[in-house]
Amino acid sequence: MTGGKLLQDGMGYLREAGIEAPRLEAEVLLAFAWGRTRTDLLIYPEEAVPAGVAAAYWELIKKRAAGAPVAYLTGMREFMSLLFRVNPAVLIPRPETELLAEKTLTFLAAWEEENLPYPLAADVGTGCGALAVSLAYYHPTVRVIAIDLSRGALTVARENARRHGVGKRVAFRAGDLLAPLAAGGKAGIGAAVVANLPYLPRDAIGALPRDVRCEPRLALDGGVDGLDLYRRLLPQAAAFLAPGGLLACEVGPGQAGVLAGLLVEQGWNEIQVSRDYAGRDRVVTALRGEGETGCPDRLK
Repeated sequence: MTGGKLLQDGMGYLREAGIEAPRLEAEVLLAFAWGRTRTDLLIYPEEAVPAGVAAAYWELIKKRAAGAPVAYLTGMREFMSLLFRVNPAVLIPRPETELLAEKTLTFLAAWEEENLPYPLAADVGTGCGALAVSLAYYHPTVRVIAIDLSRGALTVARENARRHGVGKRVAFRAGDLLAPLAAGGKAGIGAAVVANLPYLPRDAIGALPRDVRCEPRLALDGGVDGLDLYRRLLPQAAAFLAPGGLLACEVGPGQAGVLAGLLVEQGWNEIQVSRDYAGRDRVVTALRGEGETGCPDRLK
């Protein structure tokens, strides 16, 4: 069978299963199974597909039709123009989260000009390490502490740090939010905290698309209103950050105003809400005020 015919058949199968982008995903899965690029498939549609490749492709198509995310099937996802290894132990990085990385990188560039070199950042809930690795890759002197409750996620994140050559500047800690930093004497010295924590309201998880429900619940469940973890993070971040340090958080629909209000109440400065490319409030940033104590106990 030719590649073009196989693509058409796979696309039809996915369309019948209710997949929103059947052609794109059929192309991605055939390219992966065949070890080709999507461009190759389009340029040479009449080329015969080896029987073993066709069989592997149909296995992937059937798993995708059953709800398995494409990124888990291929084991890779692009973020900030870098390829990251992913598996069912980690949340799949989303394009909108790149805004969080970009805001933090811009801040770190300015911070380094005004403060000592080698700034220290913390990535809370690192997952596959997309944010931590991107910060280290695109900022040549930043040191990042990547933290996650899931040891399986940390295994994936370490692999991605090695993959992109930043393993010596990204340290990994298992634990709850910023608590692992308490024992290391890290109070009052951080330049930035970046957090893409679970922010989905618990009652909304059951209504998610099938492929999203395949991702770790630990990475999705944000409590009653989706902001439980952020409420706990704010005082910990204030303790870790130096005066003027950045807190950058990704949130979901309707949450930016609530989080901004909490930051105002707790004395944070220069609170800003940024929209993603779809025009939705997505990232909330704030600077630690001069009056914060940086008490190590607040990291616990």
